[in-house]
Amino acid sequence: MATTTADRHADRQAGWDGRDSFGRLVLAEWTKLRSVPRWAMAMLAAVVLTVLVSVLAASGSFGGGGPGPPIGPDGSGVTDEFYFVHQPLTGDGGLTAKVLSQTGVEGRSHEWAKAGVIIKESTTPGSQYAAMMITPGHGVRLQSNFTTDQAGSEATTAPRWLRLTRSGTSVTGYESADGATWTQAGTVQLPSLPRRVEVGLFVASPFAIKVERQFGSGSVGASPTSSTARFSDVVVTAAQPGQPAPWSDQAIGGSDRVPESLLGSATQTGGVFTVTGSGDIAPNPQDIDGVRQSLTGVPLGVMVIVAVAVLFTTSEYRQGMIRTTFAASPRRGRVLAAKAIVVGATTFVVGLVASFASVLLALPILRANGLAPPLFQVPSLSDGPVLRAIAGTAAVLALFAVLGLAAGAILRRSPGAIIVVVVPLLIPQLIAGVLPLAAARWLMLATPAAGFSIQQTVQQRYDFVSSICLPEDGCFTTGPWVGFGVLCAYTAVALAAGFWLLRRRDA
Repeated sequence: MATTTADRHADRQAGWDGRDSFGRLVLAEWTKLRSVPRWAMAMLAAVVLTVLVSVLAASGSFGGGGPGPPIGPDGSGVTDEFYFVHQPLTGDGGLTAKVLSQTGVEGRSHEWAKAGVIIKESTTPGSQYAAMMITPGHGVRLQSNFTTDQAGSEATTAPRWLRLTRSGTSVTGYESADGATWTQAGTVQLPSLPRRVEVGLFVASPFAIKVERQFGSGSVGASPTSSTARFSDVVVTAAQPGQPAPWSDQAIGGSDRVPESLLGSATQTGGVFTVTGSGDIAPNPQDIDGVRQSLTGVPLGVMVIVAVAVLFTTSEYRQGMIRTTFAASPRRGRVLAAKAIVVGATTFVVGLVASFASVLLALPILRANGLAPPLFQVPSLSDGPVLRAIAGTAAVLALFAVLGLAAGAILRRSPGAIIVVVVPLLIPQLIAGVLPLAAARWLMLATPAAGFSIQQTVQQRYDFVSSICLPEDGCFTTGPWVGFGVLCAYTAVALAAGFWLLRRRDA
């Protein structure tokens, strides 16, 4: 039944127009919500279940052991494995070399195989560095301290001239096609770089990652690769010239993951260096997000919250009280808005308590079970990403509550509305692991479950690092905000549909 002009006039006469009247409407809906004991108990149960399941999941987890990866300048784990032909450089100076060729085993190269010149604090894995390199798949790059990557000539392959110059703690990279005309790729800062550093040629080739997934089965594998590069016209310049130091060569950071036959080698013939190497110089993203694991119980809490939100609407239809509500406030859209504000705000507060308590209690348990340095970084509750995950989880719960409210207004039946909201939440997480990877990623992003991406607190992907990102493990390639936006869009559409149907149907 559509709202008529007479209805609106009566509404105004009744004093329901204006800011104060809408405030009274919100207060009336809040009174309805808190006056039903079983709803209040359900909200409390949502908190308890969320925290309890999160703590139990943390208690049964194990973060692993072992020495862990090298620690980079920013305190996070890194991969620092390559073959290094080097000599010391004291003070300012630089290095120039021509990369004649770059090939992989049997002519096949990893797209991120690296060959170039490098200035490194020391030969200790994880120490500071800046490197000017060429790659088979991504052209010339200037990279430093494991997380900084700047593109040069992206379509370029060997041969290519490369140069690095040091001035204090600043290192600048250059490239050239002929060794005469140079183009600056960029400048990076290496804080606290000592006067004496190691400079030279390097070659690395990352692990090849292969993911095979079919309906009902899947496998993930990583195998070492090797690359060979030839260098000529190698010149080391120093601000304080002296007797040239002899060249040394060694495998940096070799591990048991790389067979001894692939650790690398170097030879020099007639001014041409031939260097073979394996491994990578890159961040080592954590595959376990401690904060997200501390929020394992949230999906269970969501189901309880959705049930309360649905009943907040459908119970009035079932008992016939909706007619009284619409008689008091004929503008039905305002009624739905008031209900959405009440259930959303209440759930946000409940969710904030549940998510904060879960992280506060579960994170120390995860640390005690092995989720600790040096293998894993330990976040602080005051860290920005952690605060975003906690507040974002509360917002996700609030959005699901409003989505349930809208579903109740659309369907008017509790079972159907609960199923419509809960099933799209659970199904992606249940079946993503048995779908092909592209389909699993699409499914996780195209359903309301995408909202849980807001819980990510560690960067699991870098564009210049080959890595495995499985959606069933909570890895979203789009980052934390895109998935949250998807959930917002679902909620907005559901509210709009509920508003449209409320105005066109009888109570």
